[in-house]
Amino acid sequence: MKLKKSPWSWVPTLYFAEGLPYVAVMTISIILYKQLGLSNAEITFYTSWLYLPWVIKPLWSPFIDLVKTKRWWIVSMQLLMGAAFGGVAFTIPTVFWLQGTLFFFWLMAFSSATHDIAADGFYMLGLNQHHQAWFVGIRSTFYRLATIFGQGILVMIAGNLQVFYRNSIAFSWSLMFYGVTGLFIALWLWHGYILPHPREDVARKDVNASTIWLEFVKTIRTFFQKEQVVAGILFMLLYRMPEGLLAKVSALFLIDAGHNGGLGLSPQEYGLVQGTVGVVGLTLGGIFGGLCAGRDGLKRWLWPMVCAITLPDIVYVYMSYALPTGLGVINACVFLEQFGYGFGFTAYMLYLIYYSRGNFKTSHYALCTAFMALSMMIPGLFAGALQEAVGYRMFFIIVMACCAVTFVVASMLKIDPRFGVKGQETE
Repeated sequence: MKLKKSPWSWVPTLYFAEGLPYVAVMTISIILYKQLGLSNAEITFYTSWLYLPWVIKPLWSPFIDLVKTKRWWIVSMQLLMGAAFGGVAFTIPTVFWLQGTLFFFWLMAFSSATHDIAADGFYMLGLNQHHQAWFVGIRSTFYRLATIFGQGILVMIAGNLQVFYRNSIAFSWSLMFYGVTGLFIALWLWHGYILPHPREDVARKDVNASTIWLEFVKTIRTFFQKEQVVAGILFMLLYRMPEGLLAKVSALFLIDAGHNGGLGLSPQEYGLVQGTVGVVGLTLGGIFGGLCAGRDGLKRWLWPMVCAITLPDIVYVYMSYALPTGLGVINACVFLEQFGYGFGFTAYMLYLIYYSRGNFKTSHYALCTAFMALSMMIPGLFAGALQEAVGYRMFFIIVMACCAVTFVVASMLKIDPRFGVKGQETE
């Protein structure tokens, strides 16, 4: 019984289970479809639509409390995500592999978004305030480890299986996804046993769908009545516009063949470069950004962070012209770009908190995260088609030109200098 009460027994695995489906939907799918022969335009279009569950997540998040408990939702969604991984594995070798895998990736995306809602709510119910604060770094660490495991190790495993089975791409990816299915079944069994049963985690009987809907409408109305609403929404949608274009195409550039203008990395090399070195750079950049903003506040570090999230993108212009073959150079470039993105992304996340202050701050923050997902979804829909039309080199130059948009929307903000400064409070 004591083990069940220990946060160490479930917080790390819960957030590992939260991160893995997201990276499978957003990143592993790109490598899979590229190896199965889809064009860049098709890949970015199809996979960008998978952001939609996170865009519309605030629409159904209030209703999670009405049916069952958050614990029930966590366990149920993990079983459903395990089934979705199995569905992807089953359909990859079939003649309807595109329709089948897209269906199960959609199922995985909606299940993962619902799991996010339940897990974050359960975290606050299952821990006291001290443990909530203490484990916030632990949960972030294991979410990042899930990213490294998915984007790095799993992609490497798929590549090694292709060598072992003499380049049988579909069979190798299928085996890898079957392995992840087994892992998620294990996580489902573990959490079904180990998750605590907080007394507050009950279905709410004092509200109904009608009252929740009225409250949601009020939340929407007050969200759009905030000061600087136009500047705030433009910032949420356009601050990451260069990254929205770059995110999926950069992965395709790394693995595309040399005669197509890419670097021709193998899955194993990609797993090292983007899935390991890149994620480490992203994590370190985020940590450094948090330390700086926590010391001097968001306003003081806004412009250095704007520069950090935009200017390092030029490494892809360099690589598209130089086409380096040494992994050392490629790793250094990817690390620099991802470190800058992690550092600059801190300003974005802090502004979402800043904009959400006041009444309905939890609901307003959920709406902000919907705009955050939309900011990556919209550019991704046409990024691949644009790249195919102009080539990798011109595409990365266009990305650099779009960095001007980030500077423009950042200049529109008015931020309290005290916000985020250690030892100071703002209303």
